[in-house]
Amino acid sequence: MFEATTILGYRSNGTAVIGGDGQVTFGNTVLKGNATKIRTLHSGKILAGFAGSTADAFNLFDMFENILENKKGDLLKSVIEFSKEWRKDRYLRRLEAMMIVLNTQHIFILSGTGDVVEPEDGKIAAIGSGGNFALAAARALDKHAELDPKSLVEESLKIAADLCIYTNSNIKLLTLEDE
Repeated sequence: MFEATTILGYRSNGTAVIGGDGQVTFGNTVLKGNATKIRTLHSGKILAGFAGSTADAFNLFDMFENILENKKGDLLKSVIEFSKEWRKDRYLRRLEAMMIVLNTQHIFILSGTGDVVEPEDGKIAAIGSGGNFALAAARALDKHAELDPKSLVEESLKIAADLCIYTNSNIKLLTLEDE
């Protein structure tokens, strides 16, 4: 588990949202509190978030975006191809990194060990040191609260920030809706 960040992805009823906190830590020291760990890909049609080092994030985002372009934005085909490439690369497979990628139809967790995981419920995924806190909060809020997807992600990340010392409440969100 990374002592690095918290990223939460959520999709429901034609809306996809990804959120991440802004804290960057090095060991037990906070280096920065307002980092951006999420982004849009493929002309704003895919959302992605990253847990791991910043340099690795840029390399992996670029690699994934190239594959998305080659697969004409097909997220399912892209995650499978990306996983193969990530796993085959001698340097990249050693990264202790994870990604969440989603659109309004699919959500996946990707890792350098070749994992491509679509959550059982098909709608909520979380990574990073506060990921389990955010995931638990999102599941509870999804089941028991009447929140729009953006508010659900934001509130879940705030709960994770209250519990995880490697997560702060400087939250950034990106939203994607079916046209």
